[in-house]
Amino acid sequence: MRKQNYLNNRDILKEIHKSKKTYCKFTTPENGDFDIILPSVERINKTNIAEGRKLRAERLGRAAFDAAQLESTVKLKLDEFKVNTRDVPATDVVFRVMTFEHIPLDPTGGKRKKKQIKELFTEDENDITEDIVPDDTPVAKKHIRCNFPPFFHYKITEDGEPYLVGKSHWIGDLETGEFSKDHGTMTNKLAHMFIKLCERYATRSNWRGYTYNDEMRSTALVQLSQIGLQFDESKSQNPFAYYTAAITNSFTRVLNMEKRNQNLRDDILEMNNLTPSHTRQNAEK
Repeated sequence: MRKQNYLNNRDILKEIHKSKKTYCKFTTPENGDFDIILPSVERINKTNIAEGRKLRAERLGRAAFDAAQLESTVKLKLDEFKVNTRDVPATDVVFRVMTFEHIPLDPTGGKRKKKQIKELFTEDENDITEDIVPDDTPVAKKHIRCNFPPFFHYKITEDGEPYLVGKSHWIGDLETGEFSKDHGTMTNKLAHMFIKLCERYATRSNWRGYTYNDEMRSTALVQLSQIGLQFDESKSQNPFAYYTAAITNSFTRVLNMEKRNQNLRDDILEMNNLTPSHTRQNAEK
């Protein structure tokens, strides 16, 4: 039986995927598991189909190994469950295509992020104008903000023609359904992973001595619950680093806020000829 490990990149990715699937609609449950991520449906070509078959073979072999390992009392070898790429038909490959096509426009107009537009269209943030941004970009259209990057799932026919098998942020039938971003939920295991991450990080030597350590952990948990599903698998396979950076920012934010409050208290005490904190006293020596 495989040891439970809440801080493993592969297991975190699995729970992120399970959580995102609760916000999606697929023609069959099997079509919810993607094999390769592409930026557009036009990129479904022979090269990416071959890569998708290879990745699907690896995924099927790993899934069979994990299932067998849970039932076995002895240690098994992954090579024993290897799936040959030639045994994977191209029509079984599931392509995840990142797109905003089905996301409604923000009725309030949204707030365009200059930093995001700068990275896409110009080298100088001060030079950004309406004309720089093409009309067919997600930034220009200002879609409703989603809790994770939206996507479609595609398969191909025997003739190589792609057809839709799933949508993110969708409820009901693929054709007659509607956009929804609030009907899904985060898995309990992913929530436990967030708790473990915050607890482990709070015990580090540079954080554990603060009296407001509990507040740091609670603030980090709130932050992870808000941005936990925004991790984009098409850009990275290291969610551990992504979440650790978010926790670091949350801890630092609380620390800076407490320092400002302490400085205000010390200023008030000194104005009234009272003794300030030991930190202020040591700083003035």
